[in-house]
Amino acid sequence: MLKTFIYEVERERGIMGKELKVTLIKSGIGRPKKHRLTIKSLGLNKLHKTVVLKDTPQVRGMINKISHLVRVVEWT
Repeated sequence: MLKTFIYEVERERGIMGKELKVTLIKSGIGRPKKHRLTIKSLGLNKLHKTVVLKDTPQVRGMINKISHLVRVVEWT
């Protein structure tokens, strides 16, 4: 709840950094368990679902791990 509030305040004030739109384009079926868990931790649970995430080193690392399964667009 608090994270959501802080996120909204930052967006209103325009002090947020870049964001990334991440879309799952290939299924996690038959992939290693680490890949499936990474997909789930990014909030992607269905094909062609798109989520907007803050551009942090942690998120970039997760995206690099499953880059062959997702499409990433920088979003400001």
